This record gives sequence, structure tokens and C-alpha cells, in this order.
Amino acid sequence: MARRRLDHVDAMRPIKQAGVISTHSVMFFAPASAGLTANAALLLLHVSREGFFFISSCMLAYAYADLRGAGLRRYYGRRFVAVVIPYVCWTLIYFCYPLTAAHYPNLPSAAKSLGTISYTGYEQLYFLLVIMQFYLVFPLVLLLLRWTRNHHGLLIAFAAAAQVAISIATHWQWLPPLMQKWAQQDSLSYVLYLIGGAVVALHFEQVHAWVLRNSHLIMAYTLITAIAAEIIYYISYIGVTTDLGWGSDPFQPSVIPFNAGAIACGYLAGVALVQPWRSRLTKALVRSGSDNAYGIYLTQMLFITGLTWLGWEHLGRAISWPLLCVLTVLIVFICGIALTSLLARTPLSVALTGRPQQPWSTLIPRWRPGAAQPAVASQPAVAAGQLAVAAGADVPAEMVPGALAGLTREPNGARR
Repeated sequence: MARRRLDHVDAMRPIKQAGVISTHSVMFFAPASAGLTANAALLLLHVSREGFFFISSCMLAYAYADLRGAGLRRYYGRRFVAVVIPYVCWTLIYFCYPLTAAHYPNLPSAAKSLGTISYTGYEQLYFLLVIMQFYLVFPLVLLLLRWTRNHHGLLIAFAAAAQVAISIATHWQWLPPLMQKWAQQDSLSYVLYLIGGAVVALHFEQVHAWVLRNSHLIMAYTLITAIAAEIIYYISYIGVTTDLGWGSDPFQPSVIPFNAGAIACGYLAGVALVQPWRSRLTKALVRSGSDNAYGIYLTQMLFITGLTWLGWEHLGRAISWPLLCVLTVLIVFICGIALTSLLARTPLSVALTGRPQQPWSTLIPRWRPGAAQPAVASQPAVAAGQLAVAAGADVPAEMVPGALAGLTREPNGARR
């Protein structure tokens, strides 16, 4: 059954993409002398990855809550179009990208490199490897949710305990070598966010109302947990104790409470962005950022690599590195929107942007009356969504524009 478009969830997608780009900007352009501060920033910026998995899972379950055996063929077909095809295309693009391909000394070396990035994921593309795994087992997850329909609170508690246990084992390298090596690409490393997103989808109205009712509490909680995570990071750095964790490892148990709060804050931001009193320009920009979010995620490393090749990091001698990273985010975001908007109007749109081909007349974003309604507790699903028939309109939230409805579109987090 097709669902309605959730504009406020749609509005979360460009926010998350800004977080993903920020992560890469710090990783590529923060100077070595700023390692302590840069790693402290990365500790919290990695939430953009967990947020991606949470939202994708939530929108998948929201769209396919009624999935049965007869619909599996259509379900897997749409997932293939939405994720596998763009993954293969962009893996080849990055492999052939002139600014990265020049270091292949010979054909065997190039073939080996292509094989490596194909099964590990080039930079941010490993997100898609994780989400592919979840797509594969989602029908079983849905069965679990049905079997435990009256005990979803316990299910979340179990998932949270499992997340903490897996994070501890990964962080302190207690896992078998093979599991440790592939922890970043393993969907089990994000079990709380994947299961949590699906559970939230089945209780969307209640969760929506609770989040709005407790917005101040959520923001305070997120701030406190962010401070706590940073304190743990700093006391390990200065050698007080490493029992609670150390370094900027993205699998630190200390950030799990912060991640939950930050995802909820992102939801609140999405609700705020689609309020009816927003200006037409703001609404048009939010829609453009939302529609192009998947493309921004896919294309971002083209521009970051290009800036690196141009010696962008040397600008840090004239300005502070945090300002340099902010400028990087703005440049990459704007270039990502521009390139994605153009690609989405070519016959390769589905393969390169995850979107059905768009008419050239819509290249300049315009606000359409009724396109961005605020979410209310009694009606979280607002404004009917346009489902992208050919491209798997119901792809995960974050992935395909215009369809947060039967599953619709968006990384991150950059790899460490």
C-alpha cells in the first residue's frame, strides 16, 4: 500500500548530507596539528551515518508494513534499481575518475583496486553495502516485528543492549579478525538504528507526537550526551584512563546516547523547516536540497578530491581550518546540487541519481503551494507524494527524491 509523503522527514535529508560532507571535510582538510580537535569533531559528526541508516530503515518499514510473500519480487526489484545500480555506476565512476585513477601503475594493479573498492565501498559508498544487507533480510525483520507486535519496547531494549555490546567488542577489538576487519561494512554494527527505525515506523504517529511534546527535553539530553562523549574522549587523550574508550574510533560506545538524541533533533529540525510560515525561497531551497540529497551523497567525493588536487588545504595558512571546512561544505553542497540537477534531467538519471528523469522546465526549483505542509501529531503523513514508478519510487528515505512516501530516498558518515 502506497504511503503519503512525509515532508518533514524529507527535510532531514539535506541536513544529514551536510553532516556527511562535514565529516569528509574535516578528514581531508584539517591539518595534522589540529588532530585532537578534529578527532573530537569527527566523534560527533559520525552520527550522520547512523542517522542515514535509521531514516532508511524507518521509511522502508513505513512503506512496506504490509509486505507479504506475493510482493517480494517487486520489493527486491525496486531495491535493486534504487541502490545496486547507482552503487555499481558510481564505483566505476570513482575508479575511472582522472584525479584518482592516475596512481594505478599497471593493468593488474588497476583490476585489483577495482575489485577492492567494489566489495569494500569507495569512501562513502560503503553505506550502500550496509543498506543492501538490510534490504536483503528486511522481510525477516518484518516478520520479527509482527511476532513481537505487543513487545516492541522490549525489542528496542534488546537492540540497544546488542548495539552497546557490539560497539564495545568492536572498539576494544575483541571480535574475530574477519569480523573486526569488516565491522564498518557489517549491518550488525548498526543494529539499534536499523531495528529502531523500523519500530518507529510502525508507531509513527505516537512517536511523532512524543518527540514534539518533549522537544526541549530532547535537545537538552542531546547536549548533555554530546558533552559526556567529548569528556570521555579528552580524558582518554590526556591519559587519565582509557577504560571508557579512546581516540576517534567511530564505534565508541560513548556516542550511542548522543546518536539517539541527535537523530531526534534532526527530526525536530525537519519539522521546523516545513512550517507554513517559511518563505517561498526557504521552501524552494529545502525541496531542492531534499530532491538532490541522494545525488549529493553520491557525487561529493568528486568535488572533495578535486579540491584536494587543487591544493585547497593550503588555504588553511590564511584562514582557520574550521572556516576552511565550512567553506568546503558550502562548495561541495552547491556543486552537488548543480551536478545532480543536471544528471537528473538526462536518460541516465535513474542510474546516477536514483531519480526518475526530470523535465528541464523544473531545473530552477520553485515552491509549489501545498508541497510542504507541517506535520501534526494526528497526521504525520502530509501532502501526497509522487511515487517514482520507473526508478523504484519507494526507495529508502534519503535515496530518491519526491517520494518519502512509499519509501523514498538518502550517508554517512565518512569512513575512518
